[in-house]
Amino acid sequence: MAAGTIRYWAAAKSAAGVAEEPYAAETLAEALDAARANHPGELVQVLRRCSFLVDGDPVGTRGHETVRLAEGGTVEVLPPFAGG
Repeated sequence: MAAGTIRYWAAAKSAAGVAEEPYAAETLAEALDAARANHPGELVQVLRRCSFLVDGDPVGTRGHETVRLAEGGTVEVLPPFAGG
């Protein structure tokens, strides 16, 4: 099991009530399942609209269960942003 940090931005940060928190998971899917369990309610809805970076790389359309997390890694949770 890898340990690292999830960073929430904008609406995700507001919904989670924290800017970041640790994860202990093998895949992005496991880390997000834990985040949903830790923050039921609004964050669950916000995560449906988010994109994700894992150690700076966009996840894109890959299945979250296929995205392996590294020890000491970082998951960035990015809700849609307005403006340009």
